[in-house]
Amino acid sequence: MRQVNQLGYDIIGDVHGCAFTLVKLLEKLGYRDFNGVYQHPSRKAIFVGDILDRGPHIREAIGLVKAMVDAGVAECVMGNHEYNALGYHIWLPDQQRYLRDHTARNHRLLNATLEQYKKHPNEWEQVLSWIQERPLFLNLPACRVVHACWDSDLIYTYECNYGGNHVSRELLIESGEETSFAYLLMDRLTRGTDIALPPGIEVVGRDGFSRKQFRTKFWSTDPQTYADVVFQPDPLPTYLMNTPLSKAERKCLLHYSAQEIPVFVGHYWLTGVPSPLTPNVACLDYSAVKYGRLVAYRFDGEAVLSADKFVSVVVDMKSDIGH
Repeated sequence: MRQVNQLGYDIIGDVHGCAFTLVKLLEKLGYRDFNGVYQHPSRKAIFVGDILDRGPHIREAIGLVKAMVDAGVAECVMGNHEYNALGYHIWLPDQQRYLRDHTARNHRLLNATLEQYKKHPNEWEQVLSWIQERPLFLNLPACRVVHACWDSDLIYTYECNYGGNHVSRELLIESGEETSFAYLLMDRLTRGTDIALPPGIEVVGRDGFSRKQFRTKFWSTDPQTYADVVFQPDPLPTYLMNTPLSKAERKCLLHYSAQEIPVFVGHYWLTGVPSPLTPNVACLDYSAVKYGRLVAYRFDGEAVLSADKFVSVVVDMKSDIGH
């Protein structure tokens, strides 16, 4: 293994099984394959989670990222799809059920992953163990990384009470109870914040699922209407955009202060030209598995994020989507 004299981080968005596109991005960033591990002579990769599900080469993508993490040349935080996979396989003998119910919807979310590991059951068990070992967030000296939302209060409480940033099997089981701290922590950090739609209204997303809530920003300043906080690829009906936020809704919103160090997230299926959401907030999910881009940010300790630090590649549809 080569000795890495680390100078900076390359923070990489949701891969979702686009393994060949990931190789293309890593090579564009200057990483090379040394003895089966992609690495850089002076930088470390950080993945924002959601390596599995949806895409055509999930097993290859997980193998690539796992090799980098195990070799110490990368980090990977837990995304909601990794969290879902763990819940889908944790059996609760006292309740005679799985932590995440085996409904048609939940199976559909994980189906591509299960199919690609069908002939490799032992390897899949090893991957599940590896996923559980991944940190839920990274609170680094100059930046932070979390899959969907940085909630300072929740994270501070977790660090104080649980002594770190990893998730135990016991906490995962506790997260199955919707009134628990563990549920709020896992839901908030891996799925973000949301607001319930008015009664009787549902929005069908690009993934085909119908939802009764919409995702919201965790960095809004003095928001007044739904339009000020909505943050998702599927727009709200036009007639809802100017709906005033109630006091209760405003109270539930988070605000990541402009004085905080930069934070990087994935999760939100953005489109267009990659750029910071605010001077200290960046999303790196640009819908790779939906014919978009796989995106990285080259972080070198700056307090103000810059659009020219984003690096991206268009998804290789022939190799990653076309198969």
